[in-house]
Amino acid sequence: MSSAVILLADGTEEMEFTITYDTLVRAGVACCSAYVPAAAGEGSEKRQYATGSRGIRIMYDAVFDETQFHPTSYDALVIPGGAKGAETMSKNTAVQSLVRDFLAKDKIVGMICAGSQAALTAKLARQPLTSHPSVKAELENDFDYSEDPVVISNGLVTSRGPGTAFPFALTLVELLCGADKRAEVRAPMVFPPNTPF
Repeated sequence: MSSAVILLADGTEEMEFTITYDTLVRAGVACCSAYVPAAAGEGSEKRQYATGSRGIRIMYDAVFDETQFHPTSYDALVIPGGAKGAETMSKNTAVQSLVRDFLAKDKIVGMICAGSQAALTAKLARQPLTSHPSVKAELENDFDYSEDPVVISNGLVTSRGPGTAFPFALTLVELLCGADKRAEVRAPMVFPPNTPF
């Protein structure tokens, strides 16, 4: 069974987190949400949830610990967007290290929306990438920037925003579980006819 760790912080975009988590679970991927605190000591027993960008509270499975979520234990690392949450995650040196470790071990790293900032802070090599338009200027000089809904560059999968969360999540399903599983998961979601993903 494939497995994924999906990061979460205060200010994470709820749709990008939830749609990705839900879609992966539908494919049989074992998922764990890991809360990345904005400051040391946050995420204790007194509060077991993150507050998303729209104020929705999302319970997390664990507090982020780089050693606990190593690529020897998971097949994919996912970084959602949401301006505040993405900033917290992309500035976290342990997250930056984990991004590099996952890719070095030929695992999958998914970044959506402002979450793509982590590609810059992790100092990834120049490669194709996309993001939310609001952070394009930060990324376009260091990467081969694209405005495609989903961009795959070896193990790095990037996407644009809440509206591309489904094709992003389904792409992760395909990479982790195969094209047949993607089709199996997609069918009962009942997208409108001619939906292009």
